[in-house]
Amino acid sequence: MMEQILSTLGLALRAGSVAVGEEPVGSAARAKHARLILVASDAAPGSVRRAFAFAQTGACLCLVIPAEKAALGRALGRTSCAMCAVTDIGFAEAVAKKLAEADEAHYGEAARRLAIKAQRAAERRQELKQHEKNVRAGKKKPPKDTGAAPAEIKKAGKAQQAEEKKPPRRTVKHGRTRAEREKAHRAAEKQRAAKRFAHARPVKKGKGSVKKDSKQRSQHTEVQ
Repeated sequence: MMEQILSTLGLALRAGSVAVGEEPVGSAARAKHARLILVASDAAPGSVRRAFAFAQTGACLCLVIPAEKAALGRALGRTSCAMCAVTDIGFAEAVAKKLAEADEAHYGEAARRLAIKAQRAAERRQELKQHEKNVRAGKKKPPKDTGAAPAEIKKAGKAQQAEEKKPPRRTVKHGRTRAEREKAHRAAEKQRAAKRFAHARPVKKGKGSVKKDSKQRSQHTEVQ
């Protein structure tokens, strides 16, 4: 069974889903990318403590597996490896499942927790895939029926009643065309112009004319 687990880790490494070594494991945990941290059975106590601290930081599981550093290192292309972190939830679930089959009492709970996480991740991927498909097809998500509160329903009813009570808007209708209105406007302007001098006194013919004034000036010059 341990050979199958190490083989699965090798596949995950080739897929780029394993961080090998203390520093890469710490970086993956701080970035919240680690899904499962595995520690060799003969790792130093300080390494074990740091591995569990990384797991607490990254909110993931940490398990000590029945494999020595040399065996774990060979599976991951190293001479020796004290810890590694699986960053893919699918590979993490597969490793935990194989560990639970070998030792249900020790690894069963971890396998069940990772199975739940894997199921949720699969559902999210499916929802995202469906959403992208709907976007490409031009579909929109139907609005959720949240159920309006009684106060909101009452408020909406009052607003509708107030709208119904409003008097209808008066529509102004022009019975004449634009040309007729312009013609009537010009006629009104003429009438106003005619009424302006209606009560004025008539002006005597020739009074104040320029010709008469010039004639008088010429006569006055001859007399002199």
